[in-house]
Amino acid sequence: MAEIVQQRIEERIPELEQLERVGLFTKKEVKSIIKRATALEYKLHRVIINKEDFIAYIQYEINVLELHIHYQFKREEIEFPIIHRINSIFRRATYKWKDDVQLWLSHVAFCRKWATKTQLSKVFSTMLAIHSDKPALWIMAAKSELEDRDSSESARHLFLRALRFHPNNQKVYQEYFRMELLHCEKLRKQKEELEKAEVDLGEYEFSPEILSGKLAEVVYKNATENIKEAAFVISLLTIAAIFDFTKDLQSSILQEYVSPLHTFFALRELEAPSAGEELQTAKGRASDMIRTEERCSQVYEEGIKSLNSGTTLYVHTLRTHYFKKPTPILSVINHPCLLLLSNMYHNIIGLQILLSSGDAEGAERVAMAAMQRFSQSVSVWNLSLQTLMELGSDNVGSLLQEALKHINPKESLTLWKLQIQWSTANQSPAQTEAVFKAALRCGVPAVSMEIKDCYLSWSYTTGGYKKARKIFTSLQEIRPLSKAFFIKMIQIEKDQETPRMNYLRDYYERALQEFGTTDENLWLQYIQEELGPGGQPENSGKIHWRAMKFLEGESVERFTSKYTLLQTGHL
Repeated sequence: MAEIVQQRIEERIPELEQLERVGLFTKKEVKSIIKRATALEYKLHRVIINKEDFIAYIQYEINVLELHIHYQFKREEIEFPIIHRINSIFRRATYKWKDDVQLWLSHVAFCRKWATKTQLSKVFSTMLAIHSDKPALWIMAAKSELEDRDSSESARHLFLRALRFHPNNQKVYQEYFRMELLHCEKLRKQKEELEKAEVDLGEYEFSPEILSGKLAEVVYKNATENIKEAAFVISLLTIAAIFDFTKDLQSSILQEYVSPLHTFFALRELEAPSAGEELQTAKGRASDMIRTEERCSQVYEEGIKSLNSGTTLYVHTLRTHYFKKPTPILSVINHPCLLLLSNMYHNIIGLQILLSSGDAEGAERVAMAAMQRFSQSVSVWNLSLQTLMELGSDNVGSLLQEALKHINPKESLTLWKLQIQWSTANQSPAQTEAVFKAALRCGVPAVSMEIKDCYLSWSYTTGGYKKARKIFTSLQEIRPLSKAFFIKMIQIEKDQETPRMNYLRDYYERALQEFGTTDENLWLQYIQEELGPGGQPENSGKIHWRAMKFLEGESVERFTSKYTLLQTGHL
């Protein structure tokens, strides 16, 4: 083992000597790097190896690599050995822990930033051989071939392979369809630019079939033969509608799926150009718009009779085009299919339309109906109450109290924040403080923790430094506590004209009691504070010693790497 480690370290010597010659590191720093790298390398050759050791080694090498990211002289000579070494460590790690998808994706991210495009393809290829059961990875690999390597052929090949493993996966078909259309659009633009430049197209191959989107049409036909769902067809039509050269394809889809796609015929009614002299006047244009809306509504009504999903699209269209009459919305929200899912109601409630049309009374009526019908839905309460707040309703205070009685306390954070927002704007500071205290007593740790952060910020804004100190002192022993709670108080102290270092030390010490075993950044910030104008630099060594003692797992490695950067002036 020692011989292998020694060999690997000796391979680094020329690279480190080069770093020293160009002035990126001193001789002392080079020795420190060799010592650290040797220790990390030994860990990878133990009888029992840990994934964390590989990750720590990779992170350390990346930190070294990033130190000279802006240095151009002999950049390839310096970077290539480090990149090659990092790729090698990644390969050893993914070979050992094949099932760790996140580890594979970390290697992909590194290759995208630093390595060659060929290396990126190899990583994807090896990963997919092991994780062929994950459609998202196939899609990611295909997109990489198209975006990173500009290879539509390779992307197409990957999508076809993905469909052999996942013949009925809607997302794979959707992204494959989109890819063919993007490729087609790119070729059309290239051809157009060459024609503008009056270049002879004889030596370039532009197949009329590809330029017209025939490959995308083939993907569409295969997709709809395997997946016969109206919503899926609509999703493909939506993708096609993004591209201006797909009118024929859109028309053929509409003709093939007349019944389930009433919604798109309705859209055609909205978007179809009108003709005639009548449109030359404002009155004529208004009359034409009314007739268009009525035709659209009629088509939708037919679709709703046979297809529940038509309702969602109906209201989506109304929202998109902002009808001036609230009547269509009020009829649709009472449709029976909306009783099935509260989140569907939330999505199509149409309150924005009623508000934009000036129908405040109608908007309030819809909001009240929503809260009664879906009294256990946080999202419905939130949207409805926000609407009532915007309308200046007198019922908001009592309704906020009512909402908290109906919903699951574990989901109440959004409503507590909404109540605090409303109370701040409409009630006295004493009443708002009572809301904060009620939220802290709700018995849900996650809610209490976040409300503490809001309470501290509010107290500083309304009562100044003394008020913030008082609130912090009263809450600092009530767990759970967030890191943000301490950082906010630290920042408040530092914002004062003469920050008190003994208070800052107290805040850091309390924060480290809660997060000192996992958060290396807190230790580093504490050290930087002592190295600053009001601190005592001699304390930094003691803090470093304590950090090395208390930190656990990979946070020790991260701390060591960052502390090295801090000492060398790179952090």
